[in-house]
Amino acid sequence: MNVDIAPTTGHTGPVRHFSIRLSATARGARLARHLSAEQIASWGWPYDSEANRTASLLVAELAANAAVHGRVTGRDFRLRLTLHPEDATLRIELTDARPDRRPPAPGTLRPAVSDTESGRGLLLVEALASHWGTTGGDPYTKTVWCEVALR
Repeated sequence: MNVDIAPTTGHTGPVRHFSIRLSATARGARLARHLSAEQIASWGWPYDSEANRTASLLVAELAANAAVHGRVTGRDFRLRLTLHPEDATLRIELTDARPDRRPPAPGTLRPAVSDTESGRGLLLVEALASHWGTTGGDPYTKTVWCEVALR
């Protein structure tokens, strides 16, 4: 299910949403992680739970990528969390202003070179998320998304 488009089926019932626009900076990425941890805690997964820590790490990695690789001066990125309570699945979406800079497709990531300081974020996303991918809803943005089971 790791495809270039977001799945539209598989979840039924009520959902909970959280969405915010943040500056495409390191500060915005850090705030994305903190706000997502707070929101997930308010939905019933405390800060010190493994589910909250995993989801916060995924947000941090995707937000850092949006701030570094998706940055366009004067444009923000959007964080959107969608909780599907019936199966405790959290969908994390980061939308940035660089549709021309798409990450490699799921399943095609190469291991990072051992002496570099970067290049491991999407490997973590691939290892921790049940599904992930990218979507391009319009010619001005792209969304990198992932889903994680909180239970």
